[in-house]
Amino acid sequence: MTTQNRSLRSLRVLVADDNPLNLRLATRLLREMGHSGVLVQDGAQALQALAAQRFDVVLLDVTMPGMDGLEALRELRARERSGGPRTAVIMVTAHDLPEDRRRLQQAGADGFVAKPIDAERLAAELKRVVGA
Repeated sequence: MTTQNRSLRSLRVLVADDNPLNLRLATRLLREMGHSGVLVQDGAQALQALAAQRFDVVLLDVTMPGMDGLEALRELRARERSGGPRTAVIMVTAHDLPEDRRRLQQAGADGFVAKPIDAERLAAELKRVVGA
């Protein structure tokens, strides 16, 4: 991690992924950037965490058992339309094709990063989406 990827402000990040290795990688990258993370393992847990706490941004895996990331994103955006605060969401996906990006944007995603998560790409997307 280069010093240029160190954030000017610390973000509170919710990370939702069913893979423990992906959770550890995201946690390490976020910590190196100066951010803190709360970890959950599926979309339903992500929605529960978002209802209980405020986060600057969510890293939301697209493919998870139970409630997947796309379903959780749609539910989050529906809650926000009903008066909840807007939360930035960066989708994490193994599918990095233009049509995949369009589908995620149409569902309400603010950004996306491909798996495996690359530190430079994550830092750039966090900066673009939330200015950190």
